[in-house]
Amino acid sequence: MNTSTRSLVTCDLCDQHKNDTSGDFRVLPPVFRSFGGRTAFSGLAVTIQCLDDNSLVKAAVESPGEGRVLVVDGGGSLRRALLGGKLGAAAAANGWAGLVIDGCVRDVAELVQCDVGIKALASMPLPTDRKQQGLQGIDVQIQGVWVRPGDWVCADDDGIVVMKP
Repeated sequence: MNTSTRSLVTCDLCDQHKNDTSGDFRVLPPVFRSFGGRTAFSGLAVTIQCLDDNSLVKAAVESPGEGRVLVVDGGGSLRRALLGGKLGAAAAANGWAGLVIDGCVRDVAELVQCDVGIKALASMPLPTDRKQQGLQGIDVQIQGVWVRPGDWVCADDDGIVVMKP
């Protein structure tokens, strides 16, 4: 696993912003597990909202990531995996810093080999049906916390924070 030194650490950010009441600094609940080869990542948020359909996730990770973080509002569904080994490899190859998925992943042994950060709720072997449904580039709620396109997302072993860039 890649545990390289990073400039942003979630605990340090929380120390700096612990009294923020503006809503510009948010912390996601501690329900996410790490599945990717990177345990820490950060970047500007790209958002997708989809439920049990990973069509937009596939399209996103197959496009240039440019060091950004794909934030997927999967509604917290535990029914289908929104990301698997092939799409994880595509995300790494295309320069995504990481993915935060409010839903499931699969092919766990393959995902840990991908040089990309992946935070998700759980593993689930069932794939999605691709029906070309979902929305992208919108404000999403991840476990009750708002994430907007262009927000800064920082994730490590301690958690995930979201803030204005």
